[in-house]
Amino acid sequence: MRFKLIVALVEDELSDQILQAARDAGATGATVINNARGEGLKKAKGIFGMDITSQRDVLLFLVEEHISRSILEAIAEVGAFDDTSGTGIAFQLDVEDAVGVAHQVKSLEDAFDQPLG
Repeated sequence: MRFKLIVALVEDELSDQILQAARDAGATGATVINNARGEGLKKAKGIFGMDITSQRDVLLFLVEEHISRSILEAIAEVGAFDDTSGTGIAFQLDVEDAVGVAHQVKSLEDAFDQPLG
């Protein structure tokens, strides 16, 4: 079985909605890293010219490659990444190997009604 790692950098108030969208699209779990900070093309300035940085979450999804694109698109739609500047980004990476995912493989085989490998 081949996997992709989807990494989503999102506004923390959108995390729960994005996690649900990914699960609805086939993701079997996620890892959430809180309190990340990011900058876009322009630094946001607040009162007295101080930098404003909003809290971000990093969401990590290890998913089967055949469903990775639909999960990525679901995340992008809920996060409105292409519609609103600064809401977040998501991307996927090839995973060369993974251990500790036997339960995920079994769950996916049951969903597809066939052995994967």
